[in-house]
Amino acid sequence: MSSCLVVQHVAPESAFAIEEALLARGVSVDIRRVFAGDDIPADASGIDGVVVMGGPTSATSDDGFPTRMAEINLLADALRAGVPTLGVCLGAQLVAVAAGGSVRPNPGGPEIGWAPVHLSPPCQEDALFADLPPTLTVLHWHGETLDVPAGGQLLMSNAACPHQAFRIGEVTWGVQFHLEVTADAVEGFLRAFPHEAESAPGGADLLRQATPTALAKLAPSRDVVCARFAGLVAARVAQQNLVHLD
Repeated sequence: MSSCLVVQHVAPESAFAIEEALLARGVSVDIRRVFAGDDIPADASGIDGVVVMGGPTSATSDDGFPTRMAEINLLADALRAGVPTLGVCLGAQLVAVAAGGSVRPNPGGPEIGWAPVHLSPPCQEDALFADLPPTLTVLHWHGETLDVPAGGQLLMSNAACPHQAFRIGEVTWGVQFHLEVTADAVEGFLRAFPHEAESAPGGADLLRQATPTALAKLAPSRDVVCARFAGLVAARVAQQNLVHLD
């Protein structure tokens, strides 16, 4: 059975639709809840996929983030080994750092709430994002942004944050927004981070009211992307098995 490691930094930010897609493809999900003291593997050996979720800490500081360097080292090893990898929000910023990029405060300030991202032409040849609508309305919840590492490909942007999604090589992605969310996920964010939610346009109440319609529009694209990533993880096991047979 293929196995995907999921790094979860805080209780409200689990993998949601990503985990559902992995399980649907028969992928074993190994969740490392670092907020509860779980450890991070020293390298990516024996791992078929890596997902690193969001959180309130910074990819640039160990302050309140004791596993930061272990996660960066794991991501760097996964990148070298060609392990399918997806970083979400803080996870995307950690992927960028692991690949030699930089993270900094978003010049326009925190971006929180439902807002569009625009897909660039390279998405049409991308293993996750091909054939999606040219604009997606997604949930944003971040105060920092990243610079795409050298050799990386910018995939999505918007006016508030030009670097919204990127790819490195063929199987490593970072997305600063939360494509994976479900209705329960959004409600969990609202309860866990009420002060941040109030900073969204219209405040927490408008964010909550907008969620059903936004999710209904997002769900088809969300499910396609998550299923494609799960397929890459499942396929890696078959490839590894062929190598061992040879």
